Amino acid sequence: MSNVSSFIPRFIGSNLIRHLLGPAGFQGKVVNLDSLTYAGNLESLADIAGSAGAHRYCFERIDIRDAAALGAVFERHAPDAVVHLAAESHVDRSILAPRDFLDTNVLGTFNLLECARVAWKDRSDVLFHHVSTDEVYGSLGETGKFTETSPYDPRSPYSASKAASDHLVLAYSHTYGLPVTLSNCSNNYGPRQFPEKLIPLMIMNMLEGKSLPVYGDGRNVRDWLYVEDHASALWLIMRAGALGEKYNVGGESEWENIRLLRELMAAVARRTGRDARDFERLITYVKDRPGHDRRYAIDCSKIKRELGWSQALSFEEGLRRTVDWYIDNPGWIERVRSGAYRQWIEANYGSRG
Repeated sequence: MSNVSSFIPRFIGSNLIRHLLGPAGFQGKVVNLDSLTYAGNLESLADIAGSAGAHRYCFERIDIRDAAALGAVFERHAPDAVVHLAAESHVDRSILAPRDFLDTNVLGTFNLLECARVAWKDRSDVLFHHVSTDEVYGSLGETGKFTETSPYDPRSPYSASKAASDHLVLAYSHTYGLPVTLSNCSNNYGPRQFPEKLIPLMIMNMLEGKSLPVYGDGRNVRDWLYVEDHASALWLIMRAGALGEKYNVGGESEWENIRLLRELMAAVARRTGRDARDFERLITYVKDRPGHDRRYAIDCSKIKRELGWSQALSFEEGLRRTVDWYIDNPGWIERVRSGAYRQWIEANYGSRG
């Protein structure tokens, strides 16, 4: 692969770009497309400017809902691989404003597929990799894990829009012969994640003495994947994955939300020298969100068996690195906290006591 276009990367994709231009040893050009909506933050890639791979990195401010602009990018850069991470991804936002999720996640995916189909007509030396979520599979009981053959059962506007985009990608593979691979991942965490997500939100609220909102009884279970491990998995799938195949990527670290919070409280306390019991009084149980899935768990044995991937970090080490990064980078946090973000937090959590 000589040219890779990564569409609206933000948290996961910025780590993939950093991986490609660093330890992956990729020697081609990386084109980063982002519409820079509320969660878009170019500071997440500020370190690229001073890196050895800076001359191979290009940013384009493009909205994937704009088919004409996408077509022009394909003509300008002639990518031979696309990593499609473009998605509105916050479940709560999808409940309040579902149209944005359909427009971006479904119609935007259609635009990307059409551009690739036209640009890559009669080519087999190209790849469209689509990044999706474990939420398309629905909710698990106390046992079992999602595999690549688990039936789809999306429960929120977000997961329904991602399920639709997954089906579109596979349909373009079967109908038009577009070379594709897919991956479905569990919850990502790590440095530079937008502060509406659970782990950075809780870290910042602890540091500032604010409420730690917990949905329902706090016993919903998620599988946590360190973002750098996810980036390495994506690059491996792109290089060695079988065309038309799906690969589940998980952290194999299941945590109840309330247990995760207490683990995070202990990590912040160790780093700051505070007593974790000081944070206990900040826990506030709030009304559960509609259709809240009880448990997700990823079976990632396929990517381990067939491609030789494995997680490089334990959850405990990944969490320590994440806590350290947020404590050491208060300037980044303040700059990313726009007025729109503060209004969102108030609107979403302020009335759920």
